[in-house]
Amino acid sequence: MPTSPAPSSRTPTAWSIRPIRPEDDAAMAAVIRTVMPEFGACGSGFAISDPEVDWMTRAYAAPRSAYFVLERDGRVLGGGGVAPLEGGDAGTCELRKMYFLPEARGLGAGAAMMSRCLDAARGFGFARCYLETLTGMDAAMRLYERSGFRRIDGPMGATGHGGCNTFYLLDL
Repeated sequence: MPTSPAPSSRTPTAWSIRPIRPEDDAAMAAVIRTVMPEFGACGSGFAISDPEVDWMTRAYAAPRSAYFVLERDGRVLGGGGVAPLEGGDAGTCELRKMYFLPEARGLGAGAAMMSRCLDAARGFGFARCYLETLTGMDAAMRLYERSGFRRIDGPMGATGHGGCNTFYLLDL
């Protein structure tokens, strides 16, 4: 299980990444509803409006799906997951709902979460991982590019997220 480096002035306590549990659903919904408006991602066409936001554990219990949370001191600070790309081919998954509260950013947790999600995707037998985001999420886009994702011209699948305007694909 990835954990943070030894505590320092920048990271007062260690964090960990683990599979989501039912008792995490409300906390993860609160993270999503806090972070998305920060980037203007409100209303229809964005993941904040997806029904699964309130029942992430159930949504990611589906075949070839996994969701992980970032936890520090017993508090959920973010999460990310993978699932088959809706409306896509069987070899393509989507990196979904990867969001972190401001206090969890810049600690290396994003890279660790990305690694955990991509390892799960490979374990499920996916050949490609797709994601969509929007202009302004610059730190996230830098993480995607450092992780090997390349920009593609348009959306794939049928995610229902018409508010997103930037798309990436990674060969696993």
